[in-house]
Amino acid sequence: MTIEQIKKHLETAEIVNFQLSTGDFVPPHFHVTEVGFVTKHFIDCGGTERLEKVANFQLWNANDTDHRLKPTKLLAIISLAEQKLGIGDLEIEVEYQTETIGKYNLAFSNNNFLLVAKQTDCLAKENCSIPADELKINVSNLAAQTAGCTPGGGCC
Repeated sequence: MTIEQIKKHLETAEIVNFQLSTGDFVPPHFHVTEVGFVTKHFIDCGGTERLEKVANFQLWNANDTDHRLKPTKLLAIISLAEQKLGIGDLEIEVEYQTETIGKYNLAFSNNNFLLVAKQTDCLAKENCSIPADELKINVSNLAAQTAGCTPGGGCC
């Protein structure tokens, strides 16, 4: 989801809910403690220089359970970030504390903002020397191969 997309959803929203992929909701008294412009400048494992830019939202829970972020307030925070930081219509990445700080993509469904788990990936697979058939393991084949494994049997 981009900045423009979230603004369109917020313009008609009555409440702001964030839902995790588990179905659990971020507690309704969350705060958006940061709206940022993050640039990641890096070299991938194939030696290609890359530049990624995202808008970053950080969600945080406090003990002030009477607090509720209104859609108009979040729109105002986004507007200020656009003015002060020059954030354009970037993809949004959300940081939220679970066991550790998680980074999520953002989607929207059934009047809720969805925190969609991000996955790591190799950006230069052609340079990794991993045969294509070994890039993904077929779990059913793995189960069949290890069906006779016993502790100490040497097959695991």
